Amino acid sequence: MVTFDEFRALALALPEAAQEPTWEIETLRVRHKIFAMGAPEGDSVTVKATPADQAELLAAEPEVFSSARYVGRHGWVSVRLDLVDPEELRDLVTEAWRLTAPKRMVREFDAAADARTNH
Repeated sequence: MVTFDEFRALALALPEAAQEPTWEIETLRVRHKIFAMGAPEGDSVTVKATPADQAELLAAEPEVFSSARYVGRHGWVSVRLDLVDPEELRDLVTEAWRLTAPKRMVREFDAAADARTNH
């Protein structure tokens, strides 16, 4: 099980990520663009994904993942916090950030990650 606070911490650990309350939920953004969101008292969160990744996740674990309300047609995925694997959520949040962040920032992030794994 992952708590909302753990989810938020994963997102805020990414470069230039910021939290902003909107529409009675917390949105997680990079350069003012939303890549993840949820309500602290909720049992699920929503992350940006590609339509192909969304289809794969829904097919693999329909009890954990579902098409997000309102934005699901664009690939966004709802994730049940009580059922998701913590490492899988970390990967999904990171990928959501990567889809949203400026390309140069993503390249710098990847270069730093490569440097950490090669040392």
